[in-house]
This record gives sequence, structure tokens and C-alpha cells, in this order.
Amino acid sequence: MRSVGVAAMLFGSLAARSALAQATPPDAASLQKSQKGLATKAVEAAKSAASTAGDIFTRVPCLPAKGLKDISGSLPRVARRIAADEPVTIVAFGSSTTVGFGTSSPAYTYPNRLADQLRRKFPTSDITIINRGMGGQDAPEMMKRFDAAVLDADPDLVIWQLGTNTVVKGNASDIAATAALVEDGVARLQARGIDVVLIDPQYVPAVTAKTENAGRMVKLIGEVARLKNVSVFPRFEVMRQWHEVDKMPFDKFVIGDGLHMNDWGYACFAQLLGDTIIKSVGQVKAGVNIPSNVMTYRPM
Repeated sequence: MRSVGVAAMLFGSLAARSALAQATPPDAASLQKSQKGLATKAVEAAKSAASTAGDIFTRVPCLPAKGLKDISGSLPRVARRIAADEPVTIVAFGSSTTVGFGTSSPAYTYPNRLADQLRRKFPTSDITIINRGMGGQDAPEMMKRFDAAVLDADPDLVIWQLGTNTVVKGNASDIAATAALVEDGVARLQARGIDVVLIDPQYVPAVTAKTENAGRMVKLIGEVARLKNVSVFPRFEVMRQWHEVDKMPFDKFVIGDGLHMNDWGYACFAQLLGDTIIKSVGQVKAGVNIPSNVMTYRPM
């Protein structure tokens, strides 16, 4: 009886192992099928997002602002390097606008969109854009990381977005102190022959609620640019025209927090900014001499 019991136990154990072995392949196959399903869904989602991003400007055209001053000249170092098919490094320096808060995908931040635009226009050029944005910061915090975030990258161009957080916080003394900090940063870039574009605050409800502060900051950044002979992208005026001239409701280019842009806002901003660089390269290729220091607003 004992031997029969042992045999039964052994048979039962072998049967269990056999059943387990037979069950494993279907489980693995199911897992593989499930993984393929997830991968397919991810690809489809990416394609859908790309399609949505691609038709942004067919839904609402991205038009240049009207009446802004058009002064030739611009970004000699980066333009000459692109024209010569030499590698170009651009640092996008700033706060949450540079990080891309409000976009539906990291691919739709303004630095990434700008990189895509320039690479399409100059397919033989090796163009790198490094995102050095950090949310919530403005000039004082940015200058603390200036060396590591900007200078250590040895860029050909620095696009410096600033001012919005200081405006929203509403401290007049901080606005006044911004000038000296930005002048110092620009001077350090110029000492290395690096091109500079300053980006003033965005025109959004959180900023327009601080009308006096916003006006002061926009004026201050413009004055620093004139003093240091660097470029300014007049984002505040461009976005103001979207709302007041083109009659676009804020929710067409701003997310619900009333502060950050949406995919369309970032895309149009990047495209108009990229036009500045493209025009400069075109001037170099056409044989137009661009002085090393020329004050310019974005050609609209």
C-alpha cells in the first residue's frame, strides 16, 4: 500500500509538472501578444499626436505680428556656422516656458520644435539645441547656474527667456535688479563671441493682470538689448497681437492656468523665432556682411 501511495504521489507530481509545462507556452504567448498590443497602441498614439501637431497651423494660422521694426542683421556666429555646414550648439536658457510646461508632449516644447525647423531647413547641418530651462526661476536663480547650464556647453547661440516670473510675483525692486543681472550675463556671453537672443515675457492673463510690472519688464529687457547690442524676440508684443489684433481668445494659445502656452502657442513662437535664424543664414549665404554686434528685432 505504501508503494502504491508513493507511486500515486510521484505520478501526481509528474502530472502537475507536465500541466505546468504545457500551460507556460500559452502564458508566454499571451504576454508577448499583450506586449505587442501595448507597443502598437503606443505607436498609434505617437502617430496621432504627430498628426495633431502637424495640423496645428491649418486650424489656426501662425501669422507674423504687424508693424514691428525690421532691422537687418542678426546672429553672425550661428549663421556663419550653419552656412558653412559646421556643427552648431544652441542653448535654450530660461524657466518653465523653456521647459515646455503646458505642452502635451516633450517633443512639442519650443526648443524641440525650433530644432526640427532648423534641421528641416538645413538638413546637412549638425544642429544641437540643449534645453536648460528650470521652472519657477528668473534672473537671480538663473545666474546662479549660468556657468554650468550655459557656458560649460560652449554654445554658438544662447536664447535667454526671462522676466515672466518676476512680473507675476510683483516685486518692483526685483524688476529693477533684473537689468544688472542680464547685462552681466550678456557681457559674459559676448566675451566668448556667443550670439544672444533675449525673449521677453509672454502676453497671458497672469502677466496682463500685472500691467505696470509687465510694461516695465518688457521695456527693461529692450533697453538691455540696445545697450549690449543683442537681439530681442518681442514675444509680449507678438502674443498681444494674437489676442488683440487677431482676436484669438486666450484659450486658443494658453492653458487653463492663464500663464503657460499650449501646443499651438509654443509651435507658433518657435516658428517665428526660427525665422530669425533662417533669415540670418540666408544673408550670409547671399554674401551680406553681418557685423558681429547688431541690434535687431525679429524680422516680422
